[in-house]
This record gives sequence, structure tokens and C-alpha cells, in this order.
Amino acid sequence: MTALPTFDQIQDAAARIAPHARVTPVLRSDVLDALTGARLHFKCENLQRGGAFKFRGACNAVWALDEAAAARGVVTHSSGNHGNALALAAATRGIRAHVVVPEGAVRAKLEAIERAGAVLHRCAPTQAAREATTAQLVQDTGAVLVHPYADTQVMAGQGTIALELLAQVPDLDAIVTPVGGGGLASGVAIAAHALRPGLSLHAAEPAGADDAARSLARGERVTDVVPDTVCDGLRALVGKPNLAALGRYRVDVLTVTDEETIAAMRLLWQELKQVVEVSSATAFAAILKTRERFAGRRVGVVLTGGNVDIDALPW
Repeated sequence: MTALPTFDQIQDAAARIAPHARVTPVLRSDVLDALTGARLHFKCENLQRGGAFKFRGACNAVWALDEAAAARGVVTHSSGNHGNALALAAATRGIRAHVVVPEGAVRAKLEAIERAGAVLHRCAPTQAAREATTAQLVQDTGAVLVHPYADTQVMAGQGTIALELLAQVPDLDAIVTPVGGGGLASGVAIAAHALRPGLSLHAAEPAGADDAARSLARGERVTDVVPDTVCDGLRALVGKPNLAALGRYRVDVLTVTDEETIAAMRLLWQELKQVVEVSSATAFAAILKTRERFAGRRVGVVLTGGNVDIDALPW
């Protein structure tokens, strides 16, 4: 199984990506505080390079490669944000990136991957097809696999969010992130626990893709969930090492419906004045749904991305 990153590796990642990644702002809203009864601090990774937190992990993975490995290029599979992030990160080092994308992926995200300079490879919209196509590319090209979430360096890069957030708001009581494959949730959990062992950690996932919640409840990884959600960035099954981290650091996984998530996204657009994609809004939706868990507390909320397909909006 892929090793979980250590706190030292997350600190190393912060230094490694510093020349390339942005330190994203933390925003607040009195209106949203009043709605939840909590004091919310929104970590705006929608303003990260590439429009999503994924650049952190991809950048760390690319720059952690030795020269010989980097020369062979990198490959991944992604529905959008990780592929774009890897393409951008590869460009900072001047190496080739291959991205396997499933049919039906958000068009705006695919266009962003191409603009960043990656070679696109399409496959059927299943996890098995993504992994098989990626494995064949690794064999054919010799490129290094940078897995979207079950990769030590990727998790370490995502963990830098917690380093930044706790430097910006040291007195937080809780942090909430979305969870799909779990690279973000696991990296943040490791870093946050090292800095603040008593911090309450939460992750939000769609009710139609609730494999992380089911896996934690069952005590073993559940793999028979067929995702049915508008949250395209959270359809992946939680990875084995990522699930291990969620359990080890007692991350409380909360589920939200698509309707609750869309309503939360609209509130973020309206009150925070931030364009966030629907997957990103799950964390705020979970707080709205379970106000009693967060009332009176200082809560860090990670807004993971803002790559919305404007042309697909119904207005």
C-alpha cells in the first residue's frame, strides 16, 4: 500500500512548491456565520493556480522526481482538476504530461488540460477503464504515474493547505474538507493532527458517492458504490492509504445530498462572492446540514476549486 506522508514530508512539500503555488486567502462572511451559528474561515483554493487545490499535490510530485524520472514525463487519470494541475506542474519543469480522461468529463476542465499542454487520452467512464488505460500508457511511454490521490507526494502537497490555514488562523476548532479519493482529506488530517492534535477533523462527501462513510462504518474499504452525483470531482472511490488516514486521525465523514450541495454553492456565490464548483461546496453544505456540530466554533472550510463550466449553467 502507498505510504502515508509524514509531517516532515508535508513541510518539505511546502518548501518545494513555494516557488510555484499560490498562498490562497482566507475569507469570512457575517451572513454565513449567522446562518450556521459558527465562525467560518473559508480557505479559497478556488483561487489556487489552475483553479483548484490539486496543483499543490501535482507540483510536489513533479518536483520530487529525480532528473532521470522527470525526463520520462508523467501520466495520470483524472476527470479534470488533477489532470489540469499535473499538466501545469509538468510545464513548470518542462516535461511531458499525459492525462487519461473519462468520456463525459466536464468540457471546461478538458479544455483547461489541453491549454496547459498535456496530451489527452480518452477512455470509458469507469474506474477500471481509467486505470487500465493509464497502466498501458505507463508501459508504452515509460512516464511516471502520479496518482490523483493514492500517492505519497500528492498527499503531502495537499497537506500544505493545513499548514497555511493554521498559520493564517491559528485558533481554529475544526477543519472541514470535501472527500472523494481522499488525497486532500488525508493530507490535511496528517498535517493538522501534527500541529494541533485536538483539532476536530471532518470531511464531506455526496450521498450518492458515500463510499468513505460506508467504509469507515464497516471497518473495511467498500468498493461496490456506483457514484450518482453532480459532484464530478468526488466520484472516485476513496483510496486505500487515504481511508487508513481517515480512520487513524478520526476524520468524521458527513454526507450531503446534491440538492443540499447546490444550495450551499449558490450561497457561496451570493454571499462570499466566490465562484466555486459544486464538489467544492460539499464542505459548507455539511456545516449547514449539521449546524449543531459546529455552532459556536471556529471552523476552517476548504473551498477546493472553482472550475465551473459556465456554458453549462441553466441561465
